[in-house]
Parts: sequence; structure tokens; C-alpha cells
Amino acid sequence: MTGLHELLESSVDDGSVPGAVALVTRGGRAEVVAAGFADVEHTTPMARDSIFRIASITKPIGAAAVMMLIEDGVIALDDPVGRWLPELAAPKVVRTPDGPIDDVVPAARPITVFDLLSSRAGYGFTSDFAQPAVAALFDEVQRDGLFPQLLPEPDAWMAALARIPLVYQPGEAWLYNTTSELHGVLVARASGRSLPEFLAERIFEPLGMADTGFVVPAAKRDRFTSSYRRDSDGKLVLIDQPDGRWSSMPAFPSAAGGLVSTVDDWYAFGRMLLTGGTTADGRSLLSAESIRLMTTDHLTQWQREFGKLFLEGQGWGFGGSVDVAPIDPWNVAGRYGWVGGSGTMAHVVPSTGQIAILFTQVAMDSPVPPPLMRDFWRYAADA
Repeated sequence: MTGLHELLESSVDDGSVPGAVALVTRGGRAEVVAAGFADVEHTTPMARDSIFRIASITKPIGAAAVMMLIEDGVIALDDPVGRWLPELAAPKVVRTPDGPIDDVVPAARPITVFDLLSSRAGYGFTSDFAQPAVAALFDEVQRDGLFPQLLPEPDAWMAALARIPLVYQPGEAWLYNTTSELHGVLVARASGRSLPEFLAERIFEPLGMADTGFVVPAAKRDRFTSSYRRDSDGKLVLIDQPDGRWSSMPAFPSAAGGLVSTVDDWYAFGRMLLTGGTTADGRSLLSAESIRLMTTDHLTQWQREFGKLFLEGQGWGFGGSVDVAPIDPWNVAGRYGWVGGSGTMAHVVPSTGQIAILFTQVAMDSPVPPPLMRDFWRYAADA
């Protein structure tokens, strides 16, 4: 079997990525490999503590924050969200998903916290980005998902979202991304703290996630990787640099994709998921039941099929996918986690206790994981 170092080095050598950092656990021990460079100019070698824009693997962390408020008794799974998100207290729904944006009917029932966590609130997207209500989401509140700094502050963002009808009735369909943005607004409003403050106090500090946040301070930018995407000719094009968009706190701290982190920081979060919600020193952050709810598929067969552009043999828990139809060796039954559009992936396997994390700095060009990610999980599955 090809080793992890050889796997990463081959992707660096063939130009797939300038560099990468990977972590895989086996037998209770973590194997960590850093390969290549943090930039295409090869000025900064990649290191174990390199900092990456982790994009959508922010989502499980945002969902965990919501679960903490549930355990605090501040909110409940079956609560209508209108109490904290009054903009969504009486939503309208397009009569048909392909229909005009002004042909609407009242929602059949309120949007609940459970709808937000399971990504079935009625907002979001799957395969048809041309649907008028979905197009409006992109025009008004989604924009470039790799750069949440483009979004306005939460109250303005919520006002814009409230002007857009739901694409489907609450609870009806699995739709991607927008509900995870709502997790962050919900946490801030229900807790009375900003999302960065809440996450730092309740998750990052207890877990020792010292390099995770919504901004990279100047003293750490020598460890911050550059970010790239491929143009139509396959050439890597710089889209953000260490002193770029993550140099200051954003107006909208995105729970869907706004965090930066290191493999060891996400590993600490993953360990918490696998140890029943406890930190390394035994402090309880979440109950085992909350972890079970996060890592359990909540979708129907139709909803999984409807979301197949993003879900490949997977369902959805809270903030991440759950493998339900193993397609060996890419899928592993019960595996929980997600991929990030910036070129990241992180998963835990509750049944085996495995954690597997891969961070690169090349943006994905589709929801389908690229070959390096698939090869990495083949390696992890054999570990």
C-alpha cells in the first residue's frame, strides 16, 4: 500500500496541489504528514502547523455550537426559529421550485431548529442553480462561498434573506449551505454573544484550538497558506494570500465556511466527537446524546437522492454528512464529516474511532471530491 507521505508527495509532484497536510489515526495514534509548499513560488515549506481556510468543514463546528445552546436550555430542537430569527417567523414558499419568485404560498408550518440543523429549512441549493429562488439566494446572500467576507453584517443579511421565498416547504427537502449560515446567526442572537466570542469560549479554548478562528493575526501569517483555484486552462490562480481577506474580522462570521484552522486543531474537535463530547482533560462540552444526534443521518431516501449532487452514498446529520450506503473504499458506514470547497476534508468514524483530515489550498471545482481526496480516503480506509 502506498504510504501517506508518498501519496501527498505524488500529488505535489504532478502539480495537483502546491502542498498538503494530512492526519490519520490508527490504533489510537495519529500519523501526520506535511508535503510541498504553502505557495506556488515554493517560498514557504508546508508544515504540520500550517493554517488553512477550511471552508465548509466549519459546518460541524457551527452545528456543535447550536447543540450547546440546546443543552443549556436556551433553545430546543422543536422550537420555531422565529423567536430568535423574526425575519423567518412567517416565511413564504414558491408555489413550484421552478416557478417565478413572486408566485408564493405561506409556509405550511414554522421553520424549527431541527430544520436548520438537518439542512431542511427550505433555503439552499442542490443541482438546479437556475431555479429563480435559488438564483436569488446567490445574487443576494450567498455570493462567493469561498469568501464570506463579502457578506454584510448579520442583521442586513437576514433582512435580505427574508425577502427571498423558500424553495421548498420546511422539512421537505435537503438543501445545501444556507441553513449553516443561519446556525451562526441563531447562536449569536440566542446567546447574546457574537459567534466568534461564543466559539472561542465554548469550543476553541476548552479544546486548545489556538489557531482556529475567523481572522489570522499578523503574528501567525507566516504559517497561513495561500489559496488557489484552477482556471479554464488548468493553471493555478491565486485567489487569496496570507495578508488578504482573513486579515481582519469579517462583518458576517460565517458558520458555513468562515473559519481557518490547522489539522491538529480540527483533530482536537474530532476527538471530542469521538469521546462523547469531552475534552482531553475530561471536561464535558457536549453530551453523548448530542453527539449521537449530530452524527446520525436524518434524511429520507428521497431527500438523499434529491441531494445527490453533494451526497454520494451519504445522508446528513447536523452540520455534516453521514455515510449510509457504503461505496467501498470511498465511503465507510457511519462516517461523519464533510469537505470544504477550499480543498479540505475532515471526518470521524464513530464505530472505529478513526479520524482522517486532509488540508490542501486548491479550491474544488465541483462538489465531487477530486482524486487526491478519494485516494486519501482509500488510504485511511485501509489504515
